[in-house]
Amino acid sequence: MTTAQLHDDRPPRHDPGRTDHRRSAEAPDAALLDAAGALLRALSAPARMAIVLRLRENDCCVHDLVDALGLPQPLVSQHLRVLKSSGVVTGERAGREVRYHLMDEHLAHIVTDALEHADELQSQPVDAEDGGAS
Repeated sequence: MTTAQLHDDRPPRHDPGRTDHRRSAEAPDAALLDAAGALLRALSAPARMAIVLRLRENDCCVHDLVDALGLPQPLVSQHLRVLKSSGVVTGERAGREVRYHLMDEHLAHIVTDALEHADELQSQPVDAEDGGAS
């Protein structure tokens, strides 16, 4: 997947009533840092990142994700439970199936930004003096 494919052209949604912590000198409070940490832990598994990327494209049922990702159904269901309990995805019953979708496009951007950064790191030459650690 190329960098261009990772990001879409839609502007991010912004709530004018919230502080933009990317530009604020004020540190977020402990509760907000804990919530952000929990979100990042929920997104930390490669299979969950793949689910988020798939749901970014369109809503899916469990069997759609099983087919697309080549993972066993119980494993996909387990990952969906983690994503659902952390507020990343929500499910809507459609007959006998549940269709899952992302709660917010920002969540897909977290994953695509992490992938882009990892790709950049992999393409950098390793500094022999420090073993690549920066």
